[in-house]
Amino acid sequence: MRKLIVIAVAAALAGCWQVGPDYVKPEIDTPKQWRFADKEARDTTNLKWWEQLGDPELNRLVDQALRGNLDLKAAVATVDQFMGQYGATRSNLFPQISGFGDYLRRKNSTQSLSLPKGIELSGKDVDYARLGGQLSWEIDVWGALRRANESAFAEMLAQEGVKRGVLLTLASQVAQTYIQLRTLDKNLEITRFVVKTLEEQLQIEQARFKEGYGSELEVRQVESEYQRRLALIPAAEESIAQAEHALKLLLGQNPGAIRRGKSLDDLKLPAVPAGLPADVLVRRPDIQQAEQRLISANAQIGVARGLYFPKISITSDVGQLSTQAATMFTPGANFWSVGTSVLGPIFTAGKIAGQVQAAEAAQRAALANYQQSILTAFREFEDALVASQKTQEQRDKQGARVTAVGDYYRLSKLRYDEGLVDYITVLDSLRQLYEAQIDLLSAQSSTFTASIQLYRAMGGGWVVAEAEKLPKPQEASVFP
Repeated sequence: MRKLIVIAVAAALAGCWQVGPDYVKPEIDTPKQWRFADKEARDTTNLKWWEQLGDPELNRLVDQALRGNLDLKAAVATVDQFMGQYGATRSNLFPQISGFGDYLRRKNSTQSLSLPKGIELSGKDVDYARLGGQLSWEIDVWGALRRANESAFAEMLAQEGVKRGVLLTLASQVAQTYIQLRTLDKNLEITRFVVKTLEEQLQIEQARFKEGYGSELEVRQVESEYQRRLALIPAAEESIAQAEHALKLLLGQNPGAIRRGKSLDDLKLPAVPAGLPADVLVRRPDIQQAEQRLISANAQIGVARGLYFPKISITSDVGQLSTQAATMFTPGANFWSVGTSVLGPIFTAGKIAGQVQAAEAAQRAALANYQQSILTAFREFEDALVASQKTQEQRDKQGARVTAVGDYYRLSKLRYDEGLVDYITVLDSLRQLYEAQIDLLSAQSSTFTASIQLYRAMGGGWVVAEAEKLPKPQEASVFP
């Protein structure tokens, strides 16, 4: 029996062959020309890009979100869950040792027709005590357990990619929502300025009409435009409150007001890279997640194919057994046993073949998803790069439009004061000025949003460093 154990252990330790295919990284059809040097690109992606906006208040909000966001806490907990599952799967590679102990006191019947061996019809009380340990070990001769371990480890790393993806998305959402909030603030500021201008003009027109220098028509024209713009203020205030609440939710906090930092005009636009080497983009969390799931699916083929082979197990018991408590822990009470078992499939009606087919199909689907994630990454980066450049052009052209319409309003107001044009011309110029300012504001907001999307598309090497700082679920409170 000792020889049997030695042979089985040697087979387990020396078995380098594993059932199923080894993972081979697929070739990636990457763009051949990038305009960014590799070191410069890596330095760019490793930046905490939101700090380039130059607003300490935004930096504080992002930091709060990284510590308090509940989606991120859930992602961290999920990583721990898969880490535990990996540990449980890995334990199957090792012997499982358990202890047992029981005690029984029994009075035998003198009228019994069926007696345990060695028990006489004495009617006396009998003690039965047992104490020992048990070992069981499935020898991984074919490597199926190692494939299962490989799959579980890859799934754990895939969840790590999910966590980093949540981290990347969270920072982007906080920055975008903050930009949206500051845009709404300026929108309200512009609207209030126009309302104040119309209110002052309405007072002038009412006074002119009262003194007989103007008409009621001009009063009603100004009043109509004044009431129209005044009605926009409650809607703008509602949008601001909703943006604040959305930002609070990202922080993992109850709805409430958000402290402001710099205005939209004072924020700095992050540096825009002209391109990136492909090996930097494939570090994105979603691509790493897709590859780890491909590795897991590939290993599951080996797990399924391993069902075709017999399972070889070693079992052993050792301990003390006695019918009298007084004789426990004496040489005569010792017992032991050791053995091996082989269990293999003979007829499964296609069950194993179906499992292998399903595993192979899952691997092909995971491969397609991995390739798709890479193509999506290249597209998102190029789209974000184009958007970043074109939104800046739109902003510049909208700025020129505001200047032109501002001159139109100034000249029309001057000519109206001189009596050369009616007030409808002034109202038209004021309406165009307001719309031009709002369009310029939208272009400014789009420029910042495009830059944020660009850095998000790059993945960001900073994600790894920040992920390591995240607290474990048991260390973090639900509500900060």
